[in-house]
Amino acid sequence: MLFLAALATPAPALAYMGPGLGLGAITTSLGILGALLLGLISLLWYPLKRLIRRLRHASSRRP
Repeated sequence: MLFLAALATPAPALAYMGPGLGLGAITTSLGILGALLLGLISLLWYPLKRLIRRLRHASSRRP
């Protein structure tokens, strides 16, 4: 039982995470978030563009 408790306790990693790694992680996460957001916008924009074009075309036909 003591052996399992010793395995469950965290040990220090003794590793150095410099500013480059932190900035790289932030940049990567922002890039992924931006790509997902642009993908969502592009999926929503095309049907809206078609609807606007259809409404403009219908309003120009009326005398």
